[in-house]
Amino acid sequence: MGALMGKTPGRVWIGYVAFALALLIAPFVMGGAFGNSWVRILDFVLLYAMLALGLNIVVGYAGLLDLGYIAFYAVGAYLFAILASPHFDLHLSAWIILPLGAALACVAGATLGAPTLRLRGDYLAIVTLGFGEIVRLFMNNLDRPVNLTNGPQGINLIDGISLFGYRLESGFTLFGTRFSGDYAYYYLFLALALLTVFVCLRLEDSRIGRAWVAIREDEIAAQAMGINTRNVKLLAFAMGASFGGIAGGLFAAFQGFVSPESFTLMESVMVVCMVVLGGMGHIPGVILGAVLLTVTPEFLRDIINPLQRELFGRMIVDPENLRMLLFGLALIVVMLFRPAGLWPSSRRREELEEEVA
Repeated sequence: MGALMGKTPGRVWIGYVAFALALLIAPFVMGGAFGNSWVRILDFVLLYAMLALGLNIVVGYAGLLDLGYIAFYAVGAYLFAILASPHFDLHLSAWIILPLGAALACVAGATLGAPTLRLRGDYLAIVTLGFGEIVRLFMNNLDRPVNLTNGPQGINLIDGISLFGYRLESGFTLFGTRFSGDYAYYYLFLALALLTVFVCLRLEDSRIGRAWVAIREDEIAAQAMGINTRNVKLLAFAMGASFGGIAGGLFAAFQGFVSPESFTLMESVMVVCMVVLGGMGHIPGVILGAVLLTVTPEFLRDIINPLQRELFGRMIVDPENLRMLLFGLALIVVMLFRPAGLWPSSRRREELEEEVA
């Protein structure tokens, strides 16, 4: 028995090392097997993972249903676009703009949270949904009298990210093979995603994290135990929004173009689905949800389209419609058979089992 217990940590470390190696070689494997477009998809997986982890603070930890989270993503993206493009010809460094984007999104999160502290459930969801749509409409119409966002045309030619004088979009050469900038961005996004996971883990185990969970389970009981629910909920909105602001800035730098169409209600719903489908409040589950909901549409596009043409000679079902159908069915199945998500925390699973019993 003692020998078995002594071997377990070694096996765990072997698993960690194997997982780290898989993350490091993932873009080369995907690029070699399926083409460079799938490396770009991996980049978006990491971006959406950061976005979902930020929303997980609000929805998963504090239990506050936020359907307008994509607004903070838009705030970070547009701030980066305005300060690092020919639009105002400023071209500030990305490492100055990203913290500014996090701070501005943090203020926007507190601004949203302050008037909604007494709202719960569906009412809170409707108000946050309206906030998200207001931000998108502002971005769509702030091209007059002063052209701040360039309206529906969006802002293009956005500067990329430079690291120690090296521009990531220029790519790199390894063993005589030239790799595009998508590979370089992958490693930057991976580093920032791991940093986000680390921060979320520290928050989860802190006094603030336990206060969020207490509010999620029973706000009245939490208040009776001396928790300042007002400040703690405001902090959840602000912290979650700051992650969204950073992810938005990275999105703008990576794409080189932003427009209001990138921040629709459907995008916000997708991020909520990542959290709910994967497992609210459980970091590995949230990341799993981000991976599944980012990769599935591209998989359908690459598989379903050729298959339909092969079988029927033409397109019968559009992949976008099929994606929404599958998402709806997946959510129904998960809510019926896995109400805590595909990969919930053990504690959350036990709580739901007790409620059902």
